[in-house]
Amino acid sequence: MSADLEFYFDPVCPWAWITSRWVTNVQQERNYEVSWKFISLRMVNAERGYANNSQYEAIHNAGLQGLRVASAARSVQGNAGVAAFYTALGTAIHRDGRRDLLESPHAFLTEIAVSASLPKTIADSYTDETHDEVIRFETEAALSRTGKDVGTPILTFNPKSAQEASLFGPVISRAPRGDEAVRLWDAVQTIAELGVAEIKRSLRSAPQFD
Repeated sequence: MSADLEFYFDPVCPWAWITSRWVTNVQQERNYEVSWKFISLRMVNAERGYANNSQYEAIHNAGLQGLRVASAARSVQGNAGVAAFYTALGTAIHRDGRRDLLESPHAFLTEIAVSASLPKTIADSYTDETHDEVIRFETEAALSRTGKDVGTPILTFNPKSAQEASLFGPVISRAPRGDEAVRLWDAVQTIAELGVAEIKRSLRSAPQFD
């Protein structure tokens, strides 16, 4: 049975993290199945390149390392393993403000794996490029649905059905809960299914990770 939503994330993107918490809040209100997928900002930006000493290159490289471990989590515990790993990693990076993924990745990812009730050995995969094949495949699949001039997250509603619809975002500064979360879900799904290409403003509130 297909999931109701495919959610493509890079763990270092703060906006993807907030959107993912909104999605998990909706799951508490409705019986939705979410399939957690990978999109690497390092791979997305490979053709564009990075300026010398760009902080984004180091951050995106760290994101790819995190995705390799998420892929290893999937290999041992399936979709639930990815969800648990992303929740633990995102909480540490975004809510708690830890920078260990840049400074001591193996020790940090080992700690995250254990906290997510996953085998600590999956952290060894952070430099294992054999995981890059599936990460690249899912990255390209996501971009094929929205076009390349987007970021993360990418959402696909009703995957593998006649009603399949994808979009980048929504980019939100906080994750709504309860009825507010459900109303936003219904609105975003409607926009996606009607084929709306862009609704945008440049002003953003500061991200709220609590």
